[in-house]
Parts: sequence; structure tokens; C-alpha cells
Amino acid sequence: MDNPKVIYMKNRTESQLNTLSELDEEQAIISRAQQGDQQAFYQLYQKYHKKVYAICWRMLADKDSAEDVCQEVFVQLWQKIANFRGESKFSTWLHSVTNNIVLGHLRKHKNWLQRIFSIEDQIIQDVAVEMEDTTGITALDRHIARLPERARLVFVLFAVEGYRHEEISKMLDMAIGTSKAQYHRAKGLLKEWVEI
Repeated sequence: MDNPKVIYMKNRTESQLNTLSELDEEQAIISRAQQGDQQAFYQLYQKYHKKVYAICWRMLADKDSAEDVCQEVFVQLWQKIANFRGESKFSTWLHSVTNNIVLGHLRKHKNWLQRIFSIEDQIIQDVAVEMEDTTGITALDRHIARLPERARLVFVLFAVEGYRHEEISKMLDMAIGTSKAQYHRAKGLLKEWVEI
């Protein structure tokens, strides 16, 4: 009978080798994409499309906007993939690129009616109803989509993406205290809606 410790170490070593092999394979794909290989870029697209779309959808709470921005992320990625130097994981770099593009989209396409009349809550609730047929969207995602925009952005960046309030305050041009307050507002609303 094999020693359980030996079996554990063997399985752990195999798992580490598989992980290293996957990282090496991904790095090879990234290198080919950086040299203009469209097939390699398509492989990256297939691997990361759903994750990028999920970030866009959570932050924008609108299916059409999320699809448009997701497409823009991959257009920008094709143009800027040469800038990836491997100082962080590719997925981390891609998340950062995605967040920047989403935030830029929000700044450019802010609805003037929302700024003037502050009807954001009503619009977001209407959008949440429209999203009922969206596949792969969880109940929690639907509740997140109902949040007021600033609370939703802070919640997604902090709780889902893992940014600190200091980073969020710079990204969204708000005070750190405001970021924390928006996060607690979002958390309170989500708790209230989930308990209903």
C-alpha cells in the first residue's frame, strides 16, 4: 500500500507541472499574438471572452453596452497586446485594460438626462427587467445591475475585482470616504434585496 504522503506529493507535483505547462502554453500563445498571429489572438479571445463580458456587464448593467464595450476591449487588446510585458499575469493585465475601457465608456456616454434629472435608479431597474433573458447571469448579478451607478461601480471594483478603496477613488475621481460609503450603500441594498 502506498504511503498517503507520497501519493499527495506525487499528485501535487503533477498538478504543479500541469499549471506550469498551461502557463508556458499561454505565454507561447501570447507571444504569437504579439507577433500578429490572428489564430493565437483568437485562442486568447476564446479563453477570456466570457470573463471580460462578465466584467463589462456587471459594471454597465446593460446587455448592449456590455457587448459593445467587450468588443472594444478585444479591439484594443489586438492593438496593444505588444505592450504586455509579462510583469503580471495576463489575466490581471487584461482585467485592468477592461476596467479602464469600461470606465472610459461610462465617462463618454453618460446620459445627459441622468445628470440633469437623476433618474438613474428607475433606468437601472428597467434595464434589470430587460436582462431577465440573458444567459449565464446569476440572481446576484441582476441585483448588482439594479444598484445606482456609483454604488454599482464601487461594489464591482472592490468586491468582485479586488481593488482597494484608494485605487477606486483615483479611478472614479472620488474621495476615499465616498468610495467606502458607496460600497456600504451597495452592500446594504444587496442584503435588503436578497433577503426579500
